[in-house]
Amino acid sequence: LLRRVRDFAAVSGVKVVDAGAADAALQRMEVDARGLDAMDRRYLGVIARDFQGGPVGVETIAAALSEPRDALEDIIEPYLIQQGFLQRTPRGRLLTAQAFAHIGLSPPAGLGANQLDFLGDDDV
Repeated sequence: LLRRVRDFAAVSGVKVVDAGAADAALQRMEVDARGLDAMDRRYLGVIARDFQGGPVGVETIAAALSEPRDALEDIIEPYLIQQGFLQRTPRGRLLTAQAFAHIGLSPPAGLGANQLDFLGDDDV
């Protein structure tokens, strides 16, 4: 990514890459303020719109995006998890309320409410 920012700056005639030049390059590459690119937002959008935020299996997501599973697991998901947008669970991938807010959608009612049902008080 750094190399691409330098390339954009060089093409624009910028000799020193300052914050403004870097921001302009990132905008041209469609990288948002949280560091998500178009593919990251596409990934979040598919889970949000097509699967109501999850849980959904990685194979299903890969098929919906026409991307290899390995690319999702090795390239896309780690950053989304670090940013608090995605959770990997035994049942599948889940979006957080923060992810819905970032892509401009309202989370479904009860988001996260049933994730830990097995710990409910009724079993005591």
